[in-house]
Amino acid sequence: MKIMEEFNLLIATSRGNERAAAMETVALLRGVGDSAARADRISIVGLVVAQTILCPSDAIQKLRSLLKTKPELFRYILKITPLDWVVPTDMESIKSVCQEMATHLGKDETFRITVNKRHSQLLSSEIIEVVAASIDRRVKLENPDKVVLIEILGHIAGISVIRPRDVLSVLKERFSD
Repeated sequence: MKIMEEFNLLIATSRGNERAAAMETVALLRGVGDSAARADRISIVGLVVAQTILCPSDAIQKLRSLLKTKPELFRYILKITPLDWVVPTDMESIKSVCQEMATHLGKDETFRITVNKRHSQLLSSEIIEVVAASIDRRVKLENPDKVVLIEILGHIAGISVIRPRDVLSVLKERFSD
């Protein structure tokens, strides 16, 4: 299925609930206005990828609002992360995208790089070093304005520039009120 190369949402679920989380993701995205939503399991336990025609960050905000009004609809999804770029998992591709996405950081904005690595031999420290060198902005590890998020999923990497709040953590949202 081509969704692995075209996904823009990464969904975490508990082990064994991947199929249910994929179906739940599609239903929820359709409920917030995406009639073409797709989701599928991948070879990594506890993860599902999805594709939405909505802006990924907008989809997260709509899903957050839905979670506040109808929390019972979120049975299998634990966390949803928006992703803006999907590239092969190699240093050159990751560096190239990160140089391009540096334009999404304001001149005075601070950033942090977070790498979540699964099924890859690349070292997180090397990825961080290469990416940080390609972004001419100030690094701030605690409370940055933006996070350069790199999700390594075997041979594919999903990358985004997000605010820390752009990730939807279902449990945190439920207990934050």
